[in-house]
Amino acid sequence: MTQIHELRSKARALLSEFKGDSYSLSLQDVGKFAAELGKRALVIANPSSWLVPTLDVVTSSLKDCGMSIAGDRVAPGSAPNSPVDDVYRIATYIMHFKPDCLVAVGGGSTIDAVKAANVIACLGEDDPEIEAYLGTGLVTETISRTGKRLIPMIAVQSASGSGAHLTKYANVTFTSLNQKKLIIDDEVTPDRAVFDYTVTRSAPRDLTLDGAFDGLSHCLEVFYGISPERYDLAREIATVGIELIVGNAEAVMKDPQAHGPREALGLATDLGGYAIMVGSTNGGHLTSFSLVDITSHGRACAVMNPYYTVFFAPAIEKQLRVVGDIFKRYGYISADIDGLSGRDLGIAVARGMIDFSRKVGFPATLSELPGFADSHIDRALAAARNPQLESKLRNMPVQMDASSVDTYMKPVLKAAKTGDFGLIVNM
Repeated sequence: MTQIHELRSKARALLSEFKGDSYSLSLQDVGKFAAELGKRALVIANPSSWLVPTLDVVTSSLKDCGMSIAGDRVAPGSAPNSPVDDVYRIATYIMHFKPDCLVAVGGGSTIDAVKAANVIACLGEDDPEIEAYLGTGLVTETISRTGKRLIPMIAVQSASGSGAHLTKYANVTFTSLNQKKLIIDDEVTPDRAVFDYTVTRSAPRDLTLDGAFDGLSHCLEVFYGISPERYDLAREIATVGIELIVGNAEAVMKDPQAHGPREALGLATDLGGYAIMVGSTNGGHLTSFSLVDITSHGRACAVMNPYYTVFFAPAIEKQLRVVGDIFKRYGYISADIDGLSGRDLGIAVARGMIDFSRKVGFPATLSELPGFADSHIDRALAAARNPQLESKLRNMPVQMDASSVDTYMKPVLKAAKTGDFGLIVNM
């Protein structure tokens, strides 16, 4: 118990270092933050039953601080995975009501959709197509060229997972293609953020687990691919975040109302947000973008990361010893990892990750995902060759380019389909 308390304290210190006074863990601060940004706020949210109490506190806080709500209504938020149609719809609300600030209330999908909609609403005279801003730094480039600005944004998070309220990433799904793509740009980072972890106690089981594994993947993938000069910071963030998730996921499933484990997952997944501002995700996230039609993002990452762990293993022994120690201490690895190295070490850690997934009822292979077909592998390989997603290839600890995707990534995906690590080809 002392260890968990110490980890929580360390997590709070890291988050304070990361966001300072622009981040609050109290819903009552939404109004105060908004009042710093103007007089009229456009509130965007999906008022599902479990989110209504949070939304009520947010709107009351705004009114208590003298804010008016643009249009005297809450604009509908986004469906899961931020479909592009929802992005354009939210953009029309922004353009019509012309608010002083945006208040996005919800999980990562609504927050990401509002980030992207803000870009279209404010920069659309230059190019109204979201495709023009996908990739890295293109929003900043447009702002520098046109002199236009985005509307200040407050992100009110309601689910432990994506870290969308803290980061420069906006995921957008092109539903006609069943493919997720990314805006990566400091300009879309919310100006203020709020997350009261107690609101997650009413979150459904699947949402809780999907978020936990998304946060785990953020910490894990960034740590795997981090540059030597940022290794120490990434290790500090990742070890605290990973241990809080591995040590508390089962406890949350046993007692969803327990404050301690819920807070631990909130802190851990927020650290995942910190991690992806220090480094970048890579293999697991890249493949997950092509599985949006059959499973959640967190579940897709959970399936893929053990197989990428084996592929990366010879290049990340130092990281694997750190990660493996955490999974071993919580009983998910029985092997003597001190005596292992390279690929063998990677397989031992990957098996521990799969055991953790199994303990909470998650699948461990692509074939276990309802609706999976070989066409998903083809789609993932095509996405990996897309220049809009090349940052994921660049940030792998074993770097690939479009020409080597079939040689090295395809065997990883084939292994993930069957669970056979022997299919993976190490560089």
